[in-house]
Amino acid sequence: MDKIKGKVIVLGDDVDTDQILPGYAMAESYDQLGKFAMAGLAGVDFKAVYEPGCILVAGRNFGCGSSREQAPIALQQAKIALVIAKGFARIFRRNSINIGLPVWVADVADGLKTGDRIEVDLEQGTVTVNGETKQFQPMAENVVKTLSYGGLIPRVRAELGITE
Repeated sequence: MDKIKGKVIVLGDDVDTDQILPGYAMAESYDQLGKFAMAGLAGVDFKAVYEPGCILVAGRNFGCGSSREQAPIALQQAKIALVIAKGFARIFRRNSINIGLPVWVADVADGLKTGDRIEVDLEQGTVTVNGETKQFQPMAENVVKTLSYGGLIPRVRAELGITE
């Protein structure tokens, strides 16, 4: 897996699925969910700081709330490159990995501010900010493998030799 480089958007604790993808967006066409990513976020004008390839950095319990699988899909469609948080709601984390959206448990927020640019190596567990590299627990090998295939279904299909 390649290193991920991007602009950081720093968020707090308990960013729930209603903030990631508001309930009203559920009525929209599946392929339009990305337009509503983070539209329910309180305290941050997401559209003002967003750019494709952003890296979201959050605190504890990212993706809590409902188990709507459309929330990570919206982030993926919005071209969020990576979500790093102190912790994730279990179902949100699993849904993200299953669709190929990289999510990594690491406490990297200290000293970061929205607009900073970072480089992340998930396999090595490193984050580089302004030339300084910090070490964290690397992403699990099995998760890296699933993400390298683009998600769980593409991985299973490839491992079973299903090409249709």
